[in-house]
Amino acid sequence: MTGSERARSAGRLAVVGIGPGAADLVTPQAAAALAEAEALYGYGPYLDRVPTRAGQVRVPSDNREERARADAALAEAASGRSVALVSGGDPGVFAMAAAVCEAIEAGPEAFRRVDLLVVPGVTAMLAVAARIGAPLGHDFCAINLSDNLKPWSLVEARLDAAATAGFVIALYNPVSKARPWQLGAALERLRGHLGADVPVVFGRAVSRPDERIEIMRLADADAARADMATLVLVGTAETRVVDRPGLPPLVYTPRFAREAAR
Repeated sequence: MTGSERARSAGRLAVVGIGPGAADLVTPQAAAALAEAEALYGYGPYLDRVPTRAGQVRVPSDNREERARADAALAEAASGRSVALVSGGDPGVFAMAAAVCEAIEAGPEAFRRVDLLVVPGVTAMLAVAARIGAPLGHDFCAINLSDNLKPWSLVEARLDAAATAGFVIALYNPVSKARPWQLGAALERLRGHLGADVPVVFGRAVSRPDERIEIMRLADADAARADMATLVLVGTAETRVVDRPGLPPLVYTPRFAREAAR
């Protein structure tokens, strides 16, 4: 048996990030892993973004079934098949790679024998940042506003810590039908730490046909402008907005800290 045959007999699971939406933001490694798989698992709308291939099985599931989806994909791979688990953005950023690792740790021994490959993708905060300049040019952090898997008090503590430490903050999963108030509460909390003129960027569906980018002051930031397709970037006192005649403004955070500039 050749090395490739032994790998095939053990089964393989590729957890693949397909980026923010546009086909040209899917990496060559991701495209190859998707094309090579015998079966694709994933949230239905994400699977719809993957080109179809004859003979390839597709297993869609609901958005909040991450652990069950990971278990099912691992079981398929453990049977000896080549499987790809599709994730939006980057699979390691609030996405499927962590669910797969959890399933491997808690699951049967067969899961630990699966050849696992995590294929990175362009995550939302990078896609939004690239559209407007360089808001992540200095230190930054990402906070998931969903309190489905953690208490809201912990989200509040992390918002306080990030704002007082001077991080640009990327807010993932800002609102949903089941969580309509969290973004408004987060913005109000940040107003208690940051100046009214700190830039805030609402980046919705970046790289897709319905893309919308809005730049505003923190004092004017309205949570009603966001949905689950939106990534919100909150700047710092150092973050600049540069107006350009006839062109969209640039938003960037200088590479140096204020103390270092003196």
